[in-house]
Amino acid sequence: MKLLEERIKSEGRVLGTDVLKVDRFLNHQIDPMLMQAIGDEFADLFANQGITKILTVESSGIAPAVMTGLALQVPVVFARKNKSLTLPDDVYTAEVYSFTKQTTNQIMIDRQFINPDDKVLIIDDFLANGQAVLGLLEIADAANIDVVGVGIVIEKTFQKGHQLLAERGVHLESLAKIKAFEDGEVVFG
Repeated sequence: MKLLEERIKSEGRVLGTDVLKVDRFLNHQIDPMLMQAIGDEFADLFANQGITKILTVESSGIAPAVMTGLALQVPVVFARKNKSLTLPDDVYTAEVYSFTKQTTNQIMIDRQFINPDDKVLIIDDFLANGQAVLGLLEIADAANIDVVGVGIVIEKTFQKGHQLLAERGVHLESLAKIKAFEDGEVVFG
């Protein structure tokens, strides 16, 4: 997706050898027009799949997931990272390690929001080591729901996430694929 790549080049910041900061339009401040274009692109890529729900993990996956849900006219369910008083005990859970935060979270989805009749599309902001998506796939397996695919806004192909999803036979579509960071610059491919 050319528009996304242009925004990454102009506003993204490479930190070290494996972190891309895109807080000007995706992870802190959100550009709604860009998110709408992203949602439309995912809707086109996964059209005619019979999708009934979008799944994501809070918080940075929510904006592109909501816009995809809007384009597909289906609800969006996000896995929570923290249990609140309003969340029941009857939840699906999975452990997810965050590379950028260096923490492990237990993500959870209330069982009332997904069921075996659902055909879901997983949307997330980044694919690096694949832990968030694998956590959602674990929940989908536990709920016995069909995952039609995974849509990723930005994929770092030089990390292991892509391979882990390929091994599971997951239909993966990434809008921007980064093959390396060289001299503080993003290299797409």
